[in-house]
Amino acid sequence: QVQLVESGGGLVQPGGSLRLSCAASGRISNIYIMGWYRQTPGQQRELVATITSIGSTNYADSVKGRFTISRDNAKNTVYLQMNGLKPEDTAVYYCAAGRYYSSGYDYWGQGTQVTVSS
Repeated sequence: QVQLVESGGGLVQPGGSLRLSCAASGRISNIYIMGWYRQTPGQQRELVATITSIGSTNYADSVKGRFTISRDNAKNTVYLQMNGLKPEDTAVYYCAAGRYYSSGYDYWGQGTQVTVSS
């Protein structure tokens, strides 16, 4: 089992920045990919960014150039640096982890609220 705990959400003005953190614990050696997803009420959860065990990254078009995903293997933590935040970035952000050879994500965090508003 793997446990994921997100932190760093909050209220920020448009144009501002936030950094989300996702601390992983448990059998993390089995983890191949980690990602950030977000969800707003009534909408499906959508991909924000992913990073693999070898550091390959992928971003949703809506956040390219503004968000950066990174990982600190020594701390078993994945980060999402969010700059140039817009009101449409408001959502609950979830951290997810997928095992090697898994077809999807096997573990999810509890989510952290990000609100972009003046």
